[in-house]
Amino acid sequence: MDIQGYNMPEELYFHEEDAWVKIESDGTVKVGMNDFYQKQAGETTYIDLPFEGDSVSQGETCGKIQSSKWVGKLVSPISGEIIEVNSELENDCRLINKDPYNAGWIMKIKPSNLDEELKKLAHGSDAITKFVDAQIAKAKSKG
Repeated sequence: MDIQGYNMPEELYFHEEDAWVKIESDGTVKVGMNDFYQKQAGETTYIDLPFEGDSVSQGETCGKIQSSKWVGKLVSPISGEIIEVNSELENDCRLINKDPYNAGWIMKIKPSNLDEELKKLAHGSDAITKFVDAQIAKAKSKG
């Protein structure tokens, strides 16, 4: 789904810190950074990945991400145990820019409170449109 030039797939869930969540068929979730992040931040130059086996909470910082314009935190959109990280990003973190929803995924989580936490994420065309509008307004207010 294209919203003001940002590719935001309707089947995904979006967290306010620009992370996306995809529910996998085995009940785990795949997490990455969305198109809004990668277009605003520019080319990703470094990512400090979390560790497999770590437990994370929704909204908790679990790593760092750096681009040509920005250094910031990687925030987990869902609580649970990290069961896999995308080691390909260590070789080419620009995958986050090139293919944010497929090859550029960051981690897989075995969720601990999925149904409740999904309610706090933007999902569906109306909610995602409002989410992008709010992110654009927030970015403009920061200058």
